[in-house]
Parts: sequence; C-alpha cells; structure tokens
Amino acid sequence: MPLSEYEQRVLEQMERDLGADTKLNSAMAKTARPRGRWTFAFIGIVAGLGVLIAGAIAQLVVVGVLGFALMLAAALWGMLAPAKKAPTAAAAKGDAKGGTARKAKRQGFMNRVEERFERRRDQNDF
Repeated sequence: MPLSEYEQRVLEQMERDLGADTKLNSAMAKTARPRGRWTFAFIGIVAGLGVLIAGAIAQLVVVGVLGFALMLAAALWGMLAPAKKAPTAAAAKGDAKGGTARKAKRQGFMNRVEERFERRRDQNDF
C-alpha cells in the first residue's frame, strides 16, 4: 500500500532529522570490542558450563547455580564492554562543573523538541 503525500513528506523529514543528528549517529555506531575481552568471556562461559555440569553430575544444586552464575557473569562482562572514547574538552569541562553542562545540553534538546512540536501543531502537520 503506497504512502500518502503527507506520510512521504513526514518520512523524508524524519530521515533528514535523523541523519543530521551527530550525537545519535555516534551513539548508534558499532564499536569493536576488545578481542581479549571476548576471549576471556568465552573462557568464563566454558568454565561456568563445566562447573554447571559438574554440579549436575555430583547432584549439588549449589554448585550448578554457581556455574550458571559464572556463565551469566562472563557473558555480561563480555557484552557490556565499555567503548573506548577519547575524552573531549566538553566532557572534561562538564566533569569539572559537576555535570551541569550535561544538564544544559539535555534542556537544550528538550527545548528544541518542544519548539518543533509547537511549530508542527501551528502548521497543522498532525
């Protein structure tokens, strides 16, 4: 089913807005995880599986639960590796001020969203 002219216009505008947002682009960009971290996570998962199987063979529930916890912890540790980013001058300034720069940016974003909403409502784009 084809889109109406209005829907096509809104879709194009949304695509332009998303493409122009550099912060969103950097947040959505895939970053490579360190290979060593993946290796240790895999070893931890295999070790946890071994402990889990040993607990099942020995019929010790506590050992099995510990093995599962080890597997889960190793998987989360591997997947949630922090992305290495070079500190920027703005980030250092925000840290020095106690995070006030970050709050100001958030307020600026919300103000822009509200302004766009008001403008679209005034133009009857809804």
